[in-house]
Amino acid sequence: MADIEFTLDDLKRILTEGAGADEAVDLDGDILDRTFEELGYESLALLETGGRIEREYGIALGDDLLLDSATPRSLIGAVNDLLGLVTEPTR
Repeated sequence: MADIEFTLDDLKRILTEGAGADEAVDLDGDILDRTFEELGYESLALLETGGRIEREYGIALGDDLLLDSATPRSLIGAVNDLLGLVTEPTR
């Protein structure tokens, strides 16, 4: 079985599809260590993003994990940690 990996491109796609993108934010720039707040995403947008990730990848993130993941790097790492337990994608 192929390994499943959640990437920055996956996160940017889900953020844009679910919560939109502030025109002032360049998601193509170096955003890995910028906070979601700096990027213009508040907690409600992160919860929507988390729901989309859960549905697409078949994992349960939990609200605390989402709210504790302050940057794209931390969220991507948390998702990939959980994906290590998943054997088949649900996409």
